[in-house]
Amino acid sequence: MRAFAASQPRYRDTPDSAVAVGAPSAASGLTDVELTWIERRLEQWIRFGRVAADQVVDRRTRISSFRPGAIFAFVRWTSNDFGTIHSSIAIVAAVEPGSPYATYPFVRPGGELLLRVDGWPKVEQVLKAIDAIEASGVDPCDVAPDHWRHIGSQLAAGLPFRAYGRDRHDAWLRRKAIES
Repeated sequence: MRAFAASQPRYRDTPDSAVAVGAPSAASGLTDVELTWIERRLEQWIRFGRVAADQVVDRRTRISSFRPGAIFAFVRWTSNDFGTIHSSIAIVAAVEPGSPYATYPFVRPGGELLLRVDGWPKVEQVLKAIDAIEASGVDPCDVAPDHWRHIGSQLAAGLPFRAYGRDRHDAWLRRKAIES
C-alpha cells in the first residue's frame, strides 16, 4: 500500500505541501494553474492562453503560470468506469496582485471568471465558439472579455450567442484604445 500511495500525484492544498514540491511562489505575481492528466480518468488542460512559465511536478502534473491580465481557458474533465462524471470550462483573466478575485479549483490564487460552464453539451458549445474565433483569424487570448461573459450568460439562459469575428474584434480594439 505504501508504494502505491507514493506513486500517486500529491495535491497541494496546504502551504507546506506546496513548498515541498517546489510550486511557484504566490509572491511572483503570477496566476498558477495545476494541470493533471490521468488518461481517461482526470484530464485538465489549457485550451488557449499565453503561458508565462511551466513547471513539471511529476509525470502526471504540471503547473502553468500566467501574467496579470492574461486570459486563458481551463478545461476539466473527470470520468469513472461508467462514463463522464464532470466536465467544465472556465475562461479566466489572471489578476494583478492585491486585486479582488474569484476562487476556482486548481487556479491559485484565483482570477476574474469571465465564463464558467458545466456539462459536456455546454462545454462543447464553448469549444466550438473558440474554434470559430480562431478560424476567423483572431487569437482567443485577445477577445473582448465582454464576449466571454456574453457567451456564458446566453448559455445559462439557453439562448444562442453572437459570433465573434474580425469586425467585432476591430471594434473591441478601437474601444480599448479610447479607454486607455
